[in-house]
Amino acid sequence: MKTRISILLIALSTIFSCQQNQSSDSAKIKKDMIKVAIFYPNGEGKTFDMDYYSNKHMPMASNLFGDSLKAMVIDQGMTGRTPDSPAKYAAIGYFYFETIASFKTSMGENSEKLRKDVPNFTNIIPEIQVSKVQTAE
Repeated sequence: MKTRISILLIALSTIFSCQQNQSSDSAKIKKDMIKVAIFYPNGEGKTFDMDYYSNKHMPMASNLFGDSLKAMVIDQGMTGRTPDSPAKYAAIGYFYFETIASFKTSMGENSEKLRKDVPNFTNIIPEIQVSKVQTAE
């Protein structure tokens, strides 16, 4: 039992330290911004190339969105609720915009280009949620 608790504490410590150092963009995130979360569900037979996603796809999106994109963060799934369970998502990408109008304009102009690039890094059909940030540091 003590071993499992120790492993869990180490895993949580690692996860939280990774999140804190994840992106300098996180300092730019403010209350009431628009957050676009793109979830890539994990599962048998699903593939995801994190190197391509983080070094090509997301920078391409950043270039396409230009100044309307205020911040961008990427999460790589590691484990689920317990250290020995699989992560629910292979990855989650986040885009932050100042307003819903700037999000709609940016996505409207560029969504087709981004959608065409998805097969280059995954066979997963992403799930997307648009939210309003309620708290930020």
